[in-house]
Amino acid sequence: MSIDSLKTKSQFSCNDKNYQIFALNKLAETQKVSKLPFALKVLLENVLRNEDGLHVSVDDIHALINWQASAEPSQQIAFTPGRVVLQDFTGVPAIVDLAAMRDAVVSLGGSAESINPQVPVDLVIDHSVMVDHFGDEQALQKNIELEFSRNEERYRFLRWGQQAFNNFRVVPPGTGIVHQVNLEYLASVVMQSDDNQRSALYPDTLVGTDSHTTMINGLGVLGWGVGGIEAEAAMLGQPISMLIPQVVGFKLVGKLPEGATATDLVLTVTDMLRKKGVVGKFVEFFGDGLSDLPLADRATIANMAPEYGATCGIFPIDEETIKYLKLTGRSDQHCQLVERYAKAQGLWRVKGEEDAQYSDTLTLDLADVEPSIAGPKRPQDRISLSDTHNAFIEHMQLQGIEIKDPELSVFDEDGGAGAIGTPPKDDAIAVNYKGKEFHLKHGDIVIAAITSCTNTSNPEVMVAAGLLAQKALAKGLTPKPWVKTSLAPGSQVVPAYLEKAGVMDALNALGFELVGFGCTTCIGNSGPLPEPIETAIQEGNLTVASVLSGNRNFEGRIHQEVRANYLASPPLVVAYSLAGSMTCDIYNSPLGYDRNNDPVFLRDIWPSQKEVGDVVAGVLSSDLFRQSYEHVFEGSEKWQSLTAPSSETYTWPASTYVKNPPFFEDMPATPPKIEAINDAQCLVLVGDSITTDHISPAGAIKADSEVGEYLTEAGVATSDFNSLGSRRGNHEVMMRGTFGNVRLQNKLVPDTEGGFTRYFPTQKTTSIYQAAMQYQQNKVPLVVIAGKEYGTGSSRDWAAKGTRLLGVKAVIAESYERIHRSNLVGFGVVPLEFKPGDSAQSLGLDGSESFSIPSLADHPDTVTVIAKKQDGDQVEFTVNVRIDTKSEWQYYEHEGILHYVLRQLANG
Repeated sequence: MSIDSLKTKSQFSCNDKNYQIFALNKLAETQKVSKLPFALKVLLENVLRNEDGLHVSVDDIHALINWQASAEPSQQIAFTPGRVVLQDFTGVPAIVDLAAMRDAVVSLGGSAESINPQVPVDLVIDHSVMVDHFGDEQALQKNIELEFSRNEERYRFLRWGQQAFNNFRVVPPGTGIVHQVNLEYLASVVMQSDDNQRSALYPDTLVGTDSHTTMINGLGVLGWGVGGIEAEAAMLGQPISMLIPQVVGFKLVGKLPEGATATDLVLTVTDMLRKKGVVGKFVEFFGDGLSDLPLADRATIANMAPEYGATCGIFPIDEETIKYLKLTGRSDQHCQLVERYAKAQGLWRVKGEEDAQYSDTLTLDLADVEPSIAGPKRPQDRISLSDTHNAFIEHMQLQGIEIKDPELSVFDEDGGAGAIGTPPKDDAIAVNYKGKEFHLKHGDIVIAAITSCTNTSNPEVMVAAGLLAQKALAKGLTPKPWVKTSLAPGSQVVPAYLEKAGVMDALNALGFELVGFGCTTCIGNSGPLPEPIETAIQEGNLTVASVLSGNRNFEGRIHQEVRANYLASPPLVVAYSLAGSMTCDIYNSPLGYDRNNDPVFLRDIWPSQKEVGDVVAGVLSSDLFRQSYEHVFEGSEKWQSLTAPSSETYTWPASTYVKNPPFFEDMPATPPKIEAINDAQCLVLVGDSITTDHISPAGAIKADSEVGEYLTEAGVATSDFNSLGSRRGNHEVMMRGTFGNVRLQNKLVPDTEGGFTRYFPTQKTTSIYQAAMQYQQNKVPLVVIAGKEYGTGSSRDWAAKGTRLLGVKAVIAESYERIHRSNLVGFGVVPLEFKPGDSAQSLGLDGSESFSIPSLADHPDTVTVIAKKQDGDQVEFTVNVRIDTKSEWQYYEHEGILHYVLRQLANG
């Protein structure tokens, strides 16, 4: 119940029904409020509605009203999201933690029922399907069967959670990607709840356990990705503590030119914003260019907020929002409610109106966008399509590999349609696969995947891919035999409109058969490469490539054998599958040859905007969306037949998927005193841009890895290993896989790559897990030392959980990604930041030192770290303590946010 100090609670009528709202136009400072960015108006309504004198005070409200656009963030507020969304990789461990908390609260004398989501929570199972089968009409069914056989233990656990917890719904596997389901079905834009027998209206807000939760910003819904730890606290009714951010305004003008797609636009936006520097800031899109920007394009841009570094990338509510809500099957009454509420609250975009006040601005003329891709290992590294082959050759030169006569590298001895028929290069590896003989070379594309929510929410680029496939097929072109092709849409609506458009057969004929409805290649669920291909890569130590319509291409993420990975639009994915190599000048050289042996260029098969627009207009309808979501929570017969316990607390079975974590074992009723960290050893020393993909276990499980050996000892066959992400509910797996990325470069062992370190007592190289366990046995605390942008990438809570369970007490980095820094605090690991200009290198630290950090009991802003070298010399340096808010200090004192919440609930 809000205190409502500023008397903004009022009545609002729509469709002959009265609602309670907190009206922004009731504030005395209405003129100031009208100049606030859209996102801050949403936050203002949130604190008005949740003012309680404890988490939210009247001073917090005034801080938002009087926001200083250019000031550095300093004022803390508590944001209370209206709902939480989870995907299964991060959602399963979140529900595991809630189950463990039920056990713990009972042991502390509380009630199991006190551990329950306090806000609506939706978990969409979308990360578990893998591309084992591809390129045939049975691929989808075969992959679904494998998904269920591999994940039955996890799915049974979620079935238990579905009935054990209130306010918790599960969208079964095979439905779609969490962000697309959220966009097309779950999001309401304006939420309703009952308050004292009267319905209350307020903006739809959320947090999600996937960094690309920001995709919903395209619909005018404020939300962003958080770690599973923070999401669990939000589920349990804890507000999210945050600093009122700076808001960067991004003005869009003009229209996209012929040949450019939404993917090209988002890669351009990402490039611009990365150069601008928006980490930790809100980005808000405005300008008359929005009038010609479809909702799907907005969602594509919003989805990539983690790639350009912003907390969110939000669009206002306008006519395009309402148009999309109607298209996706929302009722006319609800659409009218959204429009009238948004207009009443000043949340509606009016063309030509005066711009809001922003901390900074930049402008893009959409007409300047050109076809692009991004890679080979970062989404912000945009390359103009006309220069992709040169960029790849230069990348190879940096690796010490010279590619001569690049145009000769596209080769197919088969000699049929689509072959270029040139002699093999000296460094090519001969392969015989499916009756075809060819040579695999540096730069060859072994994966071409239309995958992930970034693009599959967008009918224009999906239809463009289908039309391009149709034209390519008519010319007699086919993908090169070494390319693994796949299509994994974000929702079941996609194949429905592709079928209606008459292009699905062409996609199938080129090998882009449906492989599943979920997040596949983009998160490392690309499945195995054909054995002859993988053998050739290893034999020649080849740098091969993938091209995917996803949003992430970090090292080791897509496939462990694929070193160069490129993000591209769906039609370009199809085009690159035809070219077969990154050394092909796809802009100017033939993709292949037709049946008359005449060259076929990209321009010959690229569909025009009018072609695409006409098809989309003819196939998209609200009926498609209504039919797809009519039984969204029911699932298949396989899902419905799964049995699960009906108890309030979970009966933990012997499982290698779901295991009761040790987080709350022997937890005292009151938190222990914060102690100094003395004589800590460095476990990992890394450079810049270390992502959560380097830290948190993901992707395939190798038999000779720590995880592989653990599973083998547990009696799991190699064929049943599944992915690391699917086993996030087992802390034993996750501990062993932390810092286990095959591309990790730990400077403590400079001549190795992967999850290894130097164990200083013996000076021997060993696995990071084994070293950490030995240090723990000897009661030696650990630290991690890193460069800039530590923890960028996906919002993986296990990057923090695994770090803590290995015994790491502190991380010292030059800078942090927002979510990972928060996650570290949320699990009791202190993030320390070098002063500007300082680094491990500048201070002469090589990681062999022992590190002592004074107690943080007094909540200092800075501390002095003493690094003692092995020869007795000492280096002292001051670091910033990156525990940023009062709430974070509470969490750190309790050794973690879950421990804090648990104690609050146990104590009533």
